[in-house]
This record gives sequence, structure tokens and C-alpha cells, in this order.
Amino acid sequence: MIGRLSDLARQGLFLLDPETAHGMSIAALKSGLLPACHLKADLRLAQTVAGLSFPNPLGMAAGYDKNAEVPDALLRLGFGYTEVGTLTPKPQAGNPKPRIFRLTADRAVINRLGFNNEGHDAAHARLSARQGAGGIVGVNIGANKDSADRVADYVAGIRRFASLASYFTVNISSPNTPGLRDLQARDSLKALLEAVLDARSQEAARLGRPLPVFLKIAPDLPEEGLDDIAAEALAHDLDGLIVSNTTLSRNGLTDPTQAKEAGGLSGAPLFKLSTTVLAKMRRRVGPAMPIIGVGGVGSAEDALEKIRAGADLVQLYSCMVYEGPGLPARILSGMSRLLDRETVASVRELRDSRLDHWADGKL
Repeated sequence: MIGRLSDLARQGLFLLDPETAHGMSIAALKSGLLPACHLKADLRLAQTVAGLSFPNPLGMAAGYDKNAEVPDALLRLGFGYTEVGTLTPKPQAGNPKPRIFRLTADRAVINRLGFNNEGHDAAHARLSARQGAGGIVGVNIGANKDSADRVADYVAGIRRFASLASYFTVNISSPNTPGLRDLQARDSLKALLEAVLDARSQEAARLGRPLPVFLKIAPDLPEEGLDDIAAEALAHDLDGLIVSNTTLSRNGLTDPTQAKEAGGLSGAPLFKLSTTVLAKMRRRVGPAMPIIGVGGVGSAEDALEKIRAGADLVQLYSCMVYEGPGLPARILSGMSRLLDRETVASVRELRDSRLDHWADGKL
């Protein structure tokens, strides 16, 4: 019955424009009326990554809970962790509407939101109010579109949320803020990482605890760009990578009208490209550096394939638009069944088992 009601609710949301539907889904989570995940914890799914103990490897990616409104409600759906943001120092409205487009036939989404969020102050107040609630909540930080010093914006994010974030994600890979992806160029990335990680080290020393920092990269980088990012990630005290953000590619889409919309593509069509880039980065950075795989995860099989390609953890967002709030529980139960079939003691044992298959793919 609960599943049927979720299906009906999702069909109702699809009658609305995507941004309105998103707002209503946030309101539904705030209401506390959505059923929580009551699966028994599967210890085979638990693991420690970047010094943090994750109850399972499935997380909600940044972009959904932009303003840190519902992290605890998302954790109750079964996610092992969640990531708020992207947060910029000053509030900003983002790009003109409409700016989110469903490609239903492709189970995909195109967005050109442009880091719309209420800014550091609003998110800081909400995260402060949940202190002591437990759970792993990452903070995804970015720069304002009109910022005169984007590096300083990222440093400001580290300093503002150091006492509240389980980990940080430095987002330099959104295609919807002009010039942002230029920070992936090697010299720019070097300067950014030096400033951000210096601020992190100071805050970690002040707090007396680690503050992991992940770097989120685009899937549209050439092999040379991957080389540069890997080299800088290894040269600095970076805790991990998130692979990947949305793509500008429109390869393989069946919806010719919506495919013409500008913005980043996410959802099922991103799976192959993002998983290929993930494996290529795993090959470059070696086995020790944590990697979070994101892009097109909509099933237990997808999640485990990311892990087989080299991911330690996975994230999803767009596929839940089509599958509804019960998706995390379905993925977790499916992963447990697949681990039964594989007869492994930990999901960690599957990591890299198909690394060569994916890493040898063409971009």
C-alpha cells in the first residue's frame, strides 16, 4: 500500500513543472509523513572511508538539499550519508526559470540552476540546529557567480562550516556557473587546493578532529585533464574525489526536444560516461585514495558496478526523481541480495573487480 501511494504521489508531482515538484518533495520530507527505511543494518555494507564510519555506501548527492533543509529526513530514508549544497557565501537566485527539464523517456534530467541557494548564513543556522543528531552530513561548497575571488569563497565555506560538516566537497565542476570548470585546469587547481587545504588544516587543528575534503570533478574532461587532476590530488593532502558531476554531452538521448536545452545532464544516460571516468581516475590515483562514484545510479546493480569500477562509496539524485523516496531502501536490500550471491564478507571485496573493463573504455 505504501509503495502504491508513493507511485501515485510521484505521478502527481510529474504533472507539475520540475522545480515546483522539487519544492513539494522537500516539503513532504519536512512533514515527516514519508515512511522511514526499516531495513536491518547489513554489516557487510558498512565501511570506513576517509576516517568516517559509513553504515552503508549509498549517499544522496548534492543538489537536492541545496539549503540544508532535510538532511535528517534523507538519512531516515536509508541513505548512509547525505550532502547538502552547493552553498555559496552570499545568497543567489541562480539562472532564469525554467531551468530544470525532465527527459522521461531517457530517465534523465537537464538542469541549469546555477548554484541557486540561500547562502552560508541560512544553511549554517539549520545545520547548527541539528548538532548532536548524528549521521554523516557533508557540505558541498562553491563560489558566487559574481565573486571577485572565487578561491576565497571556497575558503570561506571551509571556515564557516568546519564545526558542522562531516566532510567537505569542493565543487568546481558545475557547468552552470560561467568559468567555474576553469578551476579544473592544473595551475588554477593547484592554487585552489593549497588555499582550501591550508584552511582545512587550521580548522581541523582548532577542532581536534579530521575534516575530510573531497574534490568533485566533471565527466567531460579529456585524458590529459584527468592526468592533471590526479597529479594535483596526489601532490596535496586531498582526502578523495567525487566522480562525477553532470555532463554537457547529449549522446544517446531519445528526446530531441528537451535534449536541446542548455545545462548539465544527469540520470541514467550519465552512467556509462561517469563510470568510465571513475575507473580512469582510480587507475591514476591508485588504490588508497577514496572515490565516491555518482552518475546514473538507479539500482543495486548500478551501485555495485560503480564499486566494481573503483568507487568506495556511491551517490544518487536524479534517478530518485523517477523511482521515488523508496529507492534507497530498494537499492540497499538489493545490494544485500547481491552480496549473498557473491558470497563476500564485505562490499569492499568487490572494489576494483571490473576496474580494467571500465578504465579501458573510451571517453
